[in-house]
Amino acid sequence: MQVNASVVARRTSLDLPVDLPLDRWRSLGEHIAVISDSSSWWLGDWLIYGQAHYPDRYKIALADTSLSYQTLRNYAWVAGRLGVARRRSRLSFQHHAEVAGLAERAQDHWLEQAERHGWSRNELRRHIRDSLRAPEHRPPAEAVRPQPGEAQAAIRFKVTTERRIRWQKAAANQGQALAEWIVAVLDRCAPSAPQP
Repeated sequence: MQVNASVVARRTSLDLPVDLPLDRWRSLGEHIAVISDSSSWWLGDWLIYGQAHYPDRYKIALADTSLSYQTLRNYAWVAGRLGVARRRSRLSFQHHAEVAGLAERAQDHWLEQAERHGWSRNELRRHIRDSLRAPEHRPPAEAVRPQPGEAQAAIRFKVTTERRIRWQKAAANQGQALAEWIVAVLDRCAPSAPQP
């Protein structure tokens, strides 16, 4: 593929002229980075289109792309879980893949946080993982804090590991720490005033 008169891109190489000016070299790098990150989205959207129009889309895609079935499935899954309007151009495909398994509200919450704070994909993964940790291992900043003047009480109870993991996933899907989620669920279930 001819990029311009002096740069030729091949599948396994990029031929650059000896006297390429710095500004053109930088511009070319930015262009390549955009193509690299965009190609995951493009392939995912291409497969989604194929799903709607062609029954043997994965067989065709495997033959045409030389990518593995699992890679193609991942691209399509992430693209399908995050519609075009909800994708954030300032974040990588990998950022979006980190949140794809969460509910939409949680996806939006975590992508907003990553964009606002400039988190890498690994930092986003760490923050999500930290939100899933058991409350006793979570930093105090994540605890549910009473309003000024409110009485504070501590409640401790034991639950099975399976139940704790389910609750943590539900909390993450709401973009909340586990303690915040538990309080919100209990508040929704309890009447606002004691019944006689």
